Amino acid sequence: MKKIEAIIKPFKLDEVKEALHEVGLQGITVIEAKGFGRQKGHTELYRGAEYVVDFLPKVKIELVIDDAMVEGAVEAIQQAAHTGRIGDGKIFISTVEEAIRIRTGETGPEAV
Repeated sequence: MKKIEAIIKPFKLDEVKEALHEVGLQGITVIEAKGFGRQKGHTELYRGAEYVVDFLPKVKIELVIDDAMVEGAVEAIQQAAHTGRIGDGKIFISTVEEAIRIRTGETGPEAV
């Protein structure tokens, strides 16, 4: 099993969710986050005062899936989250040793 973590722009969340649903994925976890990468934030003007916004709003999506579905999920996220501008986000893939469904006690891919 693999865990996919994708950090994307907030306005792309619905498109990514729909794209994942189309490739057959059912469950995701969404976390509101703030951060910056190469864009390093920006400067804004508020009531005549200039201030730096260091952390930009982002959304972190997490999903644990069977190894066979990883390629399709990553492709779906890439296509749906892409704007072509800086700050589109990142996708991280890591190995998951075990998963357990609390309600039924199922383990492994059946628990996902």
